[in-house]
Amino acid sequence: MTLEEKTAQLYGVWVGAATDGDGVAPHQHDMTVEHSEEEWAELITQGLGQLTRSFGTAPVDPALGAQALARAQRRIAEAGRFGIPAVAHEECLAGFTAWQATAYPVPLAWGAAWDPPLVEEMARRIGEDLRSVGVHQGLAPVLDVVRDPRWGRVEETIGEDPYLVGTIGTAYVRGLEAAGVVATLKHFAGYASSAGARNLAPVRAGIREFADVTLPPFEMALREGGARSVMAAYNETDGVPASADPELLTRLLREEWGFTGTVVADYFGIGFLQTLHRVAGTPAEAAHAALAAGIDVELPTVKCYGPPLLDAVRAGQVPEELVDRAARRVLLQKCELGLLDEDWTPEPAGPVTLDSTGNRVLARRLAEESVVLLDNPDGLLPLAPDTRIAVVGPRAADALAMLGCYSFPSHVLTHHPGVPAGIEIPTVLDALRTELPDAKVTFAQGCDVTDPDTAGFDEAVARTAEADVCVAVLGDRAGLFGRGTSGEGCDASDLGLPGVQGALLDALVATGVPVVLVLLTGRPYALGRWRGRLGAVVQAFFPGEEGGPAVAGVLSGRVNPSGHLPVSVPREPGGQPWTYLQPPLGLAGEVSNLDPTPLYAFGHGRSYTSFAWEDATGGDTEIGTDGGCDLAVTVRNTGDREGAEVVQLYLHDPVASVTRPDVRLVGYQRVVLAPGEAARVTFRFHTDLSAFTDRSGRRVVEPGALELRLAASSTDVRHTAHLTLTGPVRVTGTGRRLRCETEVAEVG
Repeated sequence: MTLEEKTAQLYGVWVGAATDGDGVAPHQHDMTVEHSEEEWAELITQGLGQLTRSFGTAPVDPALGAQALARAQRRIAEAGRFGIPAVAHEECLAGFTAWQATAYPVPLAWGAAWDPPLVEEMARRIGEDLRSVGVHQGLAPVLDVVRDPRWGRVEETIGEDPYLVGTIGTAYVRGLEAAGVVATLKHFAGYASSAGARNLAPVRAGIREFADVTLPPFEMALREGGARSVMAAYNETDGVPASADPELLTRLLREEWGFTGTVVADYFGIGFLQTLHRVAGTPAEAAHAALAAGIDVELPTVKCYGPPLLDAVRAGQVPEELVDRAARRVLLQKCELGLLDEDWTPEPAGPVTLDSTGNRVLARRLAEESVVLLDNPDGLLPLAPDTRIAVVGPRAADALAMLGCYSFPSHVLTHHPGVPAGIEIPTVLDALRTELPDAKVTFAQGCDVTDPDTAGFDEAVARTAEADVCVAVLGDRAGLFGRGTSGEGCDASDLGLPGVQGALLDALVATGVPVVLVLLTGRPYALGRWRGRLGAVVQAFFPGEEGGPAVAGVLSGRVNPSGHLPVSVPREPGGQPWTYLQPPLGLAGEVSNLDPTPLYAFGHGRSYTSFAWEDATGGDTEIGTDGGCDLAVTVRNTGDREGAEVVQLYLHDPVASVTRPDVRLVGYQRVVLAPGEAARVTFRFHTDLSAFTDRSGRRVVEPGALELRLAASSTDVRHTAHLTLTGPVRVTGTGRRLRCETEVAEVG
């Protein structure tokens, strides 16, 4: 291959991307080049690495889009000497980001479900839909661990604990890869630890936080999930941009972890080395830095890896071996995908349906499992079937209240007014009327999500005063770059409810009518102001196209809530950032007047049934630093209806050579039980799960005391096992155990 043909495999082209400043990616307007038909025809004579978002840029009929993509692929293959088609990639964070495709719950809802097999099934379906229209690579999952809930992209994350993020994220990878689609891990690495929770802000995490919180989900998704691509993050950490960091992208990722797939740039991330980070003076210097660090593919379009890189290689400024290294990885992946097979064909194999009945059934099930009942102190829920209900709030009658910022309607259709959503999205109001046909349901919006106008308060209060119960549906509007209250570039200054929604809730509570607060959000919000004043609190994190019926099902009692929090819910809107992974000085104490203790702890969730935890065994023993032990507990449903309990295992390290989180999750198991039914849950703990990064940067298991806590949340401990680890300090390698295996057995 010529130099031109090799570099052509290293970039993508984004046909139809907006250049008017109103796009779907940061700096899209000044980083995107429009190609004329003549330029496109000339460009593909050298080949092409990637096609960017054929379906995710504008509303395209899926069947017609599949045919158009097939024609483009035929044209690319026929234009070059070697007949090599492009890899087509799309976003698929909460479903295929395409018109008329299923909008599943967002990743934060996956975390709330604590159900990896269900997430794996969802990802497999997403992958099958992608493949059905000719897409080979999905830009998901996001494995960033929440470090500050004010960050706009919290909705895209799975939670604030690396073990939960790792296990759920790995399940997603397995499902997508099982469908033959390349899963792309985002964002490698540190992106969610930005200073002040600002998008793309510098990261100042220390080496131990980076090693023990940021990196484990990526390692698990690569080793156990088999992800074949990694996306370099936008951020810099301690002055070094991830896109120009060979220590991260080559030494750690490839040499230590053994990764053999492709590393792709986040959109325009290579160009940002020049324009935002200022560690490169020209596009050629940016290309050199990224290529040397280990980025194989420039996305979404050619800016640096095209003519600037060609000229630099010819001038002897960039070794051609770097181009060869990246091109080899790209071509090997195309071989794996069958794109170089003699019988390759780009045409879809059958009819295209992106929102099938099976998809919707699965979306409903995941939405139902993800709804968290935070509080129900007096048993107000479930609602009586014939009660008078005032439904109030700006999220009650808006279909977009169900969707995150990477759903097609929120991500793309806002730029195409008048185009229908393409999928059915029942609102909470509509679903509640369907769910409780004998109830008298009235509605008042009350206010907007962000508008300060309170003119609607009077009607909302009047409707509430006439009712037996008020259902206040409040929360976020997903958007991009300030056009929403949650989503990419929609960072929050504090964790108070957006706009005047808090004041509306105060007015509703003041009526004396019991208020059920339903939150449809992309992050947790501070609720301490209403502690003890609400009849019940229900949290749903953008639950997708079937989220309305799922929430209504919880309110009616048809669905027994089983979600548990993947993030803590704070008391006060300030005093952040805070997650539950705190060392001693991060907890409440006499050294500060600020108490960061959350109102609802990580892992918390209530049910309409009750569970007894019985006959816990394990612990009070000595094991070597390379040993293990079993812990077991019997969980019994002592209520009168089926329900699911999430049994959680936490580690507490009383004394270590560096400060450690007071508790951290090391295992969990979701158990579904019929009334009176019991199951024995066994955790097979290995000391590898106690490893951490010491002062020298080694990951070690230290001798000494440990506590293992069987718990219903990070603060609701049901049994404590005391262990003593004996023997020498043990350095763990890359083959260490990453998860705690569990077994569930029926009990007579």
